[in-house]
Amino acid sequence: MTAKGRIKKVFSGSNTSVGFYSLFDNITGREARRMFIIKGGPGTGKSTFMRAIGEELRDRGYTIEQHYCSSDPGSLDALVIPALKVALLDGTAPHMIDPVIPGAAEEIVNLGEYWVEDVLESHKDEIIRIKKRMRRHFDTAYSLLRESKVAYDEWSSYIAEAIDRTRYNKITRILVESIFADKAREARLEPDARHMFASAITSRGIVDHLETLLDDVMNLYSVKGEPGSGVKELIARIAQEASERGFFTEQYHCPYEPYKLDMVIIPAIGTAVINSSLPYHLDIKKLDRVRIIEEIDLNSCLRQQDIREYDEELQDAKLRYNSLVAKAIQSLAKAMDVHARLEHIYAEAMDFERVNQKRAEVLAKILKLSLS
Repeated sequence: MTAKGRIKKVFSGSNTSVGFYSLFDNITGREARRMFIIKGGPGTGKSTFMRAIGEELRDRGYTIEQHYCSSDPGSLDALVIPALKVALLDGTAPHMIDPVIPGAAEEIVNLGEYWVEDVLESHKDEIIRIKKRMRRHFDTAYSLLRESKVAYDEWSSYIAEAIDRTRYNKITRILVESIFADKAREARLEPDARHMFASAITSRGIVDHLETLLDDVMNLYSVKGEPGSGVKELIARIAQEASERGFFTEQYHCPYEPYKLDMVIIPAIGTAVINSSLPYHLDIKKLDRVRIIEEIDLNSCLRQQDIREYDEELQDAKLRYNSLVAKAIQSLAKAMDVHARLEHIYAEAMDFERVNQKRAEVLAKILKLSLS
């Protein structure tokens, strides 16, 4: 009997302090052999379509990647089968993916062909009202997240002013030496990197699937410190060093500040450096099978007398930040509550027997690719 393949769970987008931030372009990479772009409204079965194909391939021994939706963390945005260089992607808003080489490398799977238009027509006015309400809740969530960034930046500024840069730079240098000292350089002319999210701000709060990304043979370096202490900058420094040495890296972005990194994995040397600090930490304590080589606390670089001088202002900034993010998550939850009604309307109009037939057809095409 073939052993089940590994499953890897990530996000390719997040609801961030700068709005919805997409890394969808990194799902397949440059070497994708075949992409199935799935179109259709909410409730038409896109996520179920991908999940079922993924489970079938996993049962056959293939490692699969499930890319989850940041608004509805129970739904899939994409499925990737790396060994076959095949991907299935949700091609509806906000992703809006269209084929570049239709027929030859990409194929549109339109589940909208299997709904009964008369049923949807009878709900037209309700669908319009629901979409308007959803948009309002999302807009409110993004407004609150943008507002929270003002408080977050204030919080960070008090910490940044208190850093002993000499000590910080020494810690950085020692960490770089610890990771790369005895590692041979990779012979890559253009070191590649893949960008994803390991966690996301969702309607259910901050969600991660860290347990699927790390394993017990990895050397794990845990870095923590308050916002402004330079945790993300240190992780970016490690990613840059890996790139300069020719190593491929998986770079996982912060779900709140998406232009910064929360984790870098360097597969060739079995090493990961991870942000394990609040408020958007990846909780390594929930993992019982990882090998933590070193825990680095950048709060040790802070001049405490400088922080105490602004303690009242610092605590106020933290409270404002936490309150605004909590309200933003509540707005995302309201959007998903409304969305559930939209899914119900579309699901009632679907001919799922034909959807299942189409799924079997796509699976057969993928399996055929595995033989060639």
